[in-house]
Amino acid sequence: MGDYVTLSAEDGHKLTAYVARPEGKPKAGLVVVQEIFGVNAHIRSVADGYAKDGFLAVAPALFDRIQPGVDLGYEGADLQAAMRLVPLIDMEKSLADVAAAVEFAACATGKKVGVIGYCLGGTLAWLAATRLRTAAAVGYYAGRIGNYAGETPAAPVMLHFGKQDTHIPAEDVEKVHAAHPEVQIFWYDAGHGFNCNPRPSYNAEAAAQARERSLSFLNKHMG
Repeated sequence: MGDYVTLSAEDGHKLTAYVARPEGKPKAGLVVVQEIFGVNAHIRSVADGYAKDGFLAVAPALFDRIQPGVDLGYEGADLQAAMRLVPLIDMEKSLADVAAAVEFAACATGKKVGVIGYCLGGTLAWLAATRLRTAAAVGYYAGRIGNYAGETPAAPVMLHFGKQDTHIPAEDVEKVHAAHPEVQIFWYDAGHGFNCNPRPSYNAEAAAQARERSLSFLNKHMG
């Protein structure tokens, strides 16, 4: 369903992005922001799924600034490679790459654009809501989101977290809730990465419920 395009960030950086297009005219644009494993099969499948729901889905390759073509799995050497990339991530530059994807989706559709992200991408979805022009944002298990709890979203936001997630302290999420009680936050009886079917932590029930909520939310604010 998808193909690849080249995006240009504000600082002149060129990056690739996977684009999944709906069968008919898109009802809106949606930027799908990766985990720390690159624009891999899972992220492409997420983009494909939202394209089937009528969105033009764009998944920017954020690691192109560090190592082009990152496409990793979730265990063994791939997991170790992903963890080596984490300290090299520059959130400001990554957000610039997300902004380039938002601009592409806006130009390609002429309609509203939202952002949905997972793990690293979940935090970037939050920052897209606070710093970029987006119509809506959805974040799944957004790591380090507590560092940005003081920023105020300019668009509606929905957040999903797992109660058994050992990577994200509950107090970080509480910071967001305390500062922004209007933000919809949902908790699931699941761990980190519960939406990702290749992971051992995948939870089909939680994933289905979170996606249903996310799709309804996106349709409400952008459809």
